[in-house]
Amino acid sequence: MRDRHAPALLAFALCIITLAVNLQAPLYTAYADLSGLGATATAVAFSAYVLGVLPVLLALGGLADRIGRRPMIIAALSLSIIATLLALSLPSLYSIGIARMLLGIGTGLASATATVYMSELLPAERSSSAASWVTASTSLGFGLGAALTSLCLLRGPSLSPASFYLHLLLAALALILVWRLPEPRQAARAAMLRLPCYPPGSLVYGCAILLAWACVGLVTGLLPAVLRQHDLSAWSGFSTFCVISCGVLFQPLAKRLPSATAVLLGLAILPCSYALLAWGAERGALLAVLLGAVAASSACYGFIYLGGLAAVNELATEEKTRATAGFFLLAYVGFSLPVIVTGLIGDWLGMRMALMLFGMALLAGSVAIAVALTRHHNQRLGSKKEHGAYRTNLKEM
Repeated sequence: MRDRHAPALLAFALCIITLAVNLQAPLYTAYADLSGLGATATAVAFSAYVLGVLPVLLALGGLADRIGRRPMIIAALSLSIIATLLALSLPSLYSIGIARMLLGIGTGLASATATVYMSELLPAERSSSAASWVTASTSLGFGLGAALTSLCLLRGPSLSPASFYLHLLLAALALILVWRLPEPRQAARAAMLRLPCYPPGSLVYGCAILLAWACVGLVTGLLPAVLRQHDLSAWSGFSTFCVISCGVLFQPLAKRLPSATAVLLGLAILPCSYALLAWGAERGALLAVLLGAVAASSACYGFIYLGGLAAVNELATEEKTRATAGFFLLAYVGFSLPVIVTGLIGDWLGMRMALMLFGMALLAGSVAIAVALTRHHNQRLGSKKEHGAYRTNLKEM
């Protein structure tokens, strides 16, 4: 008999796993001060997350089929607990780098099975909504952790805010709940290595999500140092929440639009929202920062994310799993590499110049990708029309 509460319990566990990822984000500048390091080191520690998640997504794609779905979620929750305990016991930029790598491994394990597991737990008539459940729960978690820590820091500076202990409590509860979830599919032999691929026309969508998540990475990893100049570092977690979790509000609209249209709309919003966000951070205008973050989230986790993923799945036909891996490979490259480069420029020329150069690159990239996407979309439409006309002529003969 199917447990009707199982999908909600899995969604809760996924939210707690991703909640831990940005739990320490508002404290990055404090960790850097303790370690005597600058923006580059902060960006490297932040990007250690990607060093954990990418190998799991690329090399262990078949692990869930071998050991089952539930053990993957249990392992991810356990790693999130270890990472939070590490941040509490050894508060420094070095330990945060290790903690974020563990969180990356955990997120990779959860991502490898979350959508499939959710579809197996949902009733057959609702299995198509599995991706929406996973997207909503993880998007909420990624932003909520940073917001909770910022809320705790408003009461005063601390390296062990109450949000850390709250996560440990909720993660322990999630472990108990997940342990009782059913395992609908028996473990089986499967190929472990599933390399990504890029079907014709899909690479442009991968480049779009690379730009979008580069903006998210910059807000999460480097913006706290800019806000600190105006005594606003305690609010950096709310900017992270806005740039990630608020994108959920725009996903219903993104689903109604054609994939290419949704991505083009996101590319139009992205540089404008970043300009407002960066201007607000530089001037100490908190409202502008939060509004810019919400607007950026509509592009990053709304239009570009859902539109791009839907387009890649449509173009992939029989290679959906590998094509999706290729899409997320570029997404996580965007989430890490531009942040490190911007941090290097910030240490060299100052954060104001670094933010300006990032904005110029973001604008140029958005225009180039929009042009390429429009050209590809028009070519596909033309090809479909020619194919339709050819079939019509055959029928008339």
